[in-house]
Amino acid sequence: MALSTQRASAFLPSADQSAPPQWNYDVFLSFRGVDTRNSFLSHLYHELQHRCIKTFMDDPKLERGTTISSELFKAIQESRLAIVVLSPNYASSSWCLDELTNNLQCMKSNDTVLPMFFNVDPSDVRIQSGIFAGAFAEHEKRFREDIEKVKRWRAALTEVANLSGKLIEKIVEWVWRKVHRTFKLLDSTELVGIKFTREQMDLLLDPTDDVRFVGIWGMGGIGKTTIARLVYESIYIHFEVSCFLANVREASEGNCLVDLQTQLLFPVLKKQITQVLNEDWGTYFIKNCLCNKKVLLILDDVNASSQLEKFAKEKDWFGKGSIIIITTRDKRLVKKHDMEISYKVEGFGDDEALELFGLNAFKKFEPEEGFLELSKCFVNYVGGLPLALKILGCSVHKRDQDEWKNELNKLQKISETEIFDLLKISFDRLEEMNKNIFLDVAFFLKEKDKNIVIGILDSCDRCGGINGLVEKSLLTIDISNNIVVGMHDLIQEMAFQIDRQESPKKSMINLKFLEVDNVIISSIPRILPNSLRIMKWNRYSSKYLPSNFQLNKLVSLKMWHSKLVGLWDERIDLPNLKYIGLSFSRNLATTPIFTGIPKLKVLNLQWCENLVEIHPSVADLKWLTYLILNGCKSVKSLPKEVEMDSLIYLYLQGCSKLKKIPEFSGQMKKISTLDLKGTPVEKLPSSIGRLVGLTFLNVGNCENLLGLPSEICNLKSLEWLFSRNTFSDKSRFWWGLQRKAFVLGSVHGLWSLKFLDLSNCGFFVKGIFPLILAACPL
Repeated sequence: MALSTQRASAFLPSADQSAPPQWNYDVFLSFRGVDTRNSFLSHLYHELQHRCIKTFMDDPKLERGTTISSELFKAIQESRLAIVVLSPNYASSSWCLDELTNNLQCMKSNDTVLPMFFNVDPSDVRIQSGIFAGAFAEHEKRFREDIEKVKRWRAALTEVANLSGKLIEKIVEWVWRKVHRTFKLLDSTELVGIKFTREQMDLLLDPTDDVRFVGIWGMGGIGKTTIARLVYESIYIHFEVSCFLANVREASEGNCLVDLQTQLLFPVLKKQITQVLNEDWGTYFIKNCLCNKKVLLILDDVNASSQLEKFAKEKDWFGKGSIIIITTRDKRLVKKHDMEISYKVEGFGDDEALELFGLNAFKKFEPEEGFLELSKCFVNYVGGLPLALKILGCSVHKRDQDEWKNELNKLQKISETEIFDLLKISFDRLEEMNKNIFLDVAFFLKEKDKNIVIGILDSCDRCGGINGLVEKSLLTIDISNNIVVGMHDLIQEMAFQIDRQESPKKSMINLKFLEVDNVIISSIPRILPNSLRIMKWNRYSSKYLPSNFQLNKLVSLKMWHSKLVGLWDERIDLPNLKYIGLSFSRNLATTPIFTGIPKLKVLNLQWCENLVEIHPSVADLKWLTYLILNGCKSVKSLPKEVEMDSLIYLYLQGCSKLKKIPEFSGQMKKISTLDLKGTPVEKLPSSIGRLVGLTFLNVGNCENLLGLPSEICNLKSLEWLFSRNTFSDKSRFWWGLQRKAFVLGSVHGLWSLKFLDLSNCGFFVKGIFPLILAACPL
């Protein structure tokens, strides 16, 4: 790939990088068990595990004798990093000192051993004074025949004490960045043709206080995103905040830039991220919260200055040493924003193009015998465009020479400027079902979770096909982003063009996907195809669905901001319907009868302000996982009792007329979230104790709530309990409150509790707060 530059320095590494070693553990914890195992260490260990950092913590039964075991030494050798917790009794253990010495020997770089000082002075560790002096006096007596070992222990303690310790949160962040520094956004085939030297990249990484704006520009499909991803994965470890924001143009067209702003700001704002209400707030927080941070920001596929102004209008929005990189097809955008470093990405040279084509056609670098000249002919027609090389290579994979020649004949009839026709060759070879799957993804399912896509396609009798389209480079699976199904924007544009060419010839009697969003339609159709599986019609302007609309094949019904008063008046059998979303339908007065919808998984009715009652049959939905009623200000009652085995999330926040919630029958083991914030609920049912899987309970701003039942202590999984602004002056008790004495005596059963918010609970101000939190790991 040729890359012309307006500045001599470049910054991309050579593609020839050695693979990282295969570690069995990310972290080895070295500690003295009697000091820390059941307190600090257990929290650190669980936090590391929670962040998917594989950590070795030895079994207490192993800590015997005076010589480190072969199993522990093997674990040290197989660990990428070590955290050494230096506590008062650490030096009294020859076992721990051997462990420390071996850690320092195995991890030659000081950057891979992190010390923590737990109730000890670092200077005592460094020079073996204080309690460490007494321990070494014993060692010198005990090991007088091997005094060199004692000297090695002293040297090891001095060395490790010269490293800096950190708090738990900082430790975990440090380890996470170390563990994931070798994470790859690209596979080896995408590095073909990117031949830049490590020395050139080092020029960009030289210490400097400058904030640098870098522009990478060139035609679509030329490899701009690949280069940007390689830059990101190579240097992000050097920045306090790093973020790769893909598909900025597409997000802008969908009015979703605030989602990208939230992605950038989350590491800084964390719980305050909810304050990013819109793009203007996002811009405000970027400008004010990142100005003292060293930031690496990649803005991929930008096509308008207005998009840049939402993220990176001025250099002083970012701290010293920050690098902001944009990729774009528009050179004028690079000039207009005064990028001091700009790169034009050119197409591949002949050798690089042949290599990339061969990797996709033969799955190896060298062409098979008899195919070299044919491969060169393909490469000549493509003209060095990486995307086209990949797709054409995949299209002739495992085909004989005659089939190759037929494809070449097709290429010869295509003008050099007709890129879509060139890409369409691979589409034309697909079976009819796979063509439909490809178009479905392009129009409706791009950037969705792979499992969701497969489920939707299965409901349309379009099983399989995803992996085959990935193998042909028509789809991608992005494992770095929750395993989503993706598609290059040029490929998507080709799909749109195919549809424009073919749609006028087709009727829509077999229509399966219908999406109408923010479109003003003079009159609603009286007939809708009975073949529909997915129907998304935001701002639907009629009071009811067409009476002759047969819904038996429907899987998803999403009609936000609609004028609907109701869906249907009588029981209807909808055996395949899994999702109903009517959020912000402010005229909705009734819900349907649910007995005919046995597979419903999501019922989202948030901010349906005129909805008074949820039909009692909702309690019969055994597959329901989400019940979302936030902001339903008129709902006065729910079913008296529910036994919903699959329910995970129950959101009732802001239901300002709901005074009572249902009794919970059975175990309902899966429910994890119960949000009652801002409701006038007066009492929680004692059956709440059956929700053994509950991790999040919010009763904040429930001013009428008189108390929480003692059965709350059965919630062994509860981690978050919010009671902010809950108890008014008329409260009489809470877990044993008599008269005005406040006792929180039963909370010892909440073994998993991590966060307890009791802010602004009226009677606390009066100083009555005998709080007992025995055995709660807060």
